[in-house]
Amino acid sequence: AAAKPAEGARKGEKKGAPAAPKSENNRGRRGGLRTRGDTAGASGWRGGPKQGGRHGRHAAEEVRQAPQAVEQVVREIHVPETISVADLAHKMAVKATEVIKALMKMGMMVTINQHLDQETAMIIVEELGHKAFAAKLDDPDAFLDEAQTGHKDGEALPRAPVVTVMGHVDHGKTSLLDYIRRTKVAAGEAGGITQHIGAYHVETPRGVVTFLDTPGHAAFTAMRARGAKATDIVILVVAADDGVMPQTKEAIHHAKAAGVPLVVAMNKIDKPAANLDRVRQELIAEGVVPEEYGGESPFVSVSAKTGQGIDDLLENVLLQAEVLELKAPKDALAKGLVIEARLDKGKGPVATVLVQSGTLKRGDVLLVGQVYGRVRAMLDETGAAVEEAGPSIPVEIQGLSDVPAAGDEAMALADEKKAREVALFRQGKFRDVRLAKQQAAKLENMFEQMGEGETKTLALIIKSDVQGSQEALAQALAKLSTDEVKVNVIHAAVGGISESDVNLAQASRAVIIGFNTRADAGARKAAENFGVDIRYYNIIYDAVDEVKAALSGMLAPEKRENVLGMVEIRQVFRISKVGAVAGCMVLSGLVKRGAQVRVLRDNVVIHTGELDSLKRFKDDVREVKEGFECGLSLKNFNDINEGDQLEVFEVQEIARTL
Repeated sequence: AAAKPAEGARKGEKKGAPAAPKSENNRGRRGGLRTRGDTAGASGWRGGPKQGGRHGRHAAEEVRQAPQAVEQVVREIHVPETISVADLAHKMAVKATEVIKALMKMGMMVTINQHLDQETAMIIVEELGHKAFAAKLDDPDAFLDEAQTGHKDGEALPRAPVVTVMGHVDHGKTSLLDYIRRTKVAAGEAGGITQHIGAYHVETPRGVVTFLDTPGHAAFTAMRARGAKATDIVILVVAADDGVMPQTKEAIHHAKAAGVPLVVAMNKIDKPAANLDRVRQELIAEGVVPEEYGGESPFVSVSAKTGQGIDDLLENVLLQAEVLELKAPKDALAKGLVIEARLDKGKGPVATVLVQSGTLKRGDVLLVGQVYGRVRAMLDETGAAVEEAGPSIPVEIQGLSDVPAAGDEAMALADEKKAREVALFRQGKFRDVRLAKQQAAKLENMFEQMGEGETKTLALIIKSDVQGSQEALAQALAKLSTDEVKVNVIHAAVGGISESDVNLAQASRAVIIGFNTRADAGARKAAENFGVDIRYYNIIYDAVDEVKAALSGMLAPEKRENVLGMVEIRQVFRISKVGAVAGCMVLSGLVKRGAQVRVLRDNVVIHTGELDSLKRFKDDVREVKEGFECGLSLKNFNDINEGDQLEVFEVQEIARTL
């Protein structure tokens, strides 16, 4: 009998915990595959607390550490114009799923490779608790800025002014330039001038002046579009016998928009019909005031035929330049601007570059917008080869990988590999940005981008099959203008829609209307690239109706006043830190918190403002109706007396149509 309990004990031992050596042996024999014990968390080999497995001894430590909250690292994230979800997650060091979740909350379903625009990406960054900064250029370009900092330390030396000549057709811009060129550029070089690279510099007794001869070009509108400020001074040519014309006004607006000082050249004074006073008055009407009347613009009378006043004009330009104190470092890597570029049959891509700072040398690696290359040859305006060009000197360069766009910034780099990397990167980015731009230029979105406050304008370019319909359409559309919304037909002509029309439309943010005409292949491609909206019509009224609809959206909503009630002030309490509080009786209607009020004293309005607080006894209330008393105070106004009346009103906005 005694043996049985002992046997039972032994059996129990076998079943029990693996303490006994016998069961240890058994386990060795069974290959040690203990599973039941593991799941129960017994001290087995596959990760009971003795081991460091997944549920091993570190597990206990993890449990102990968990309650301490991990502090979030706030990162500064530079967000480029477009970025994929995966890249954005990587920049913030979070999982892409977090970003996708945040976007889902905003109602956007995205995949990990989808590209986000800058605005959305910045909202997500802020949402996830980081600081977002708009990076104008993406990564490779960001390094460029660091590379450039090395250049800027060169000592800034005075440089020649860059002057653009603008004015109306046939007012003598070209004759003026030709005269200056004939007299000031050495006669020996005159033969080579026919090469005409669109920019040249002139030596005068007081210094060098660089002229840009780009006014008529498509390149000039393209430069305006990019906001490239190549010019220091504008010479505005006005014919003394003709006065201010549409293009003169346009030139004035461009100069003012770019913040460039004007020097007015009143040309053709040798003609009998010249009337200088009339020109002065017309220019004053356009906001260009002569110095003798206390304005800022020097007026110079010149004749491009006889050469009278030309020296005086150059003198004035150099005076303006002195006032501007133009400086640029010379001993540095060059930076400049493409004035024009073309594909030459023999030379390949050729670009005219105006050096703005530093010195451009032959053999330099140049990055220009989306193209790059090594400067193989450099020619000055006379067609002679030069080895280097300093600030304000225009040169024609060869050796780029492709034709750059007019207005692109050129930058010399120390490393060709870097230039190539950035150029290729920009090409990729350009495609992404272009998609966003296309949205911006559509007629429907046009009015959303108009400047607030000032008269809103819808710029149009009209191309038609015959002169008659072009005039009729231009007049019909111009008639849609009101005091608040102007239709501005910036260009109307007969013929197909060409690439230069698209350039102009992009520069002026205009919509092109084609009446019985189509765009040619070049124009279609350019319109697609720039996202310019081209509309085709064959019935005038269709065109008028669509433009009308676009303008209706541009009208500021009508504000209508709705009088809510009248209140009389019965008692005034002056409370420190709060100001004047009025105990009032609502005579008619009601008074609402946040409503507008007019304070009337003897029926004269002495103040219009907003209610700050509204109370009934000691409780804040939303509104108080007629026949009840209330206490109220006005925002930033304490001059209230007993017996004053308050007219309570609200302003409603009502959408308007033409």
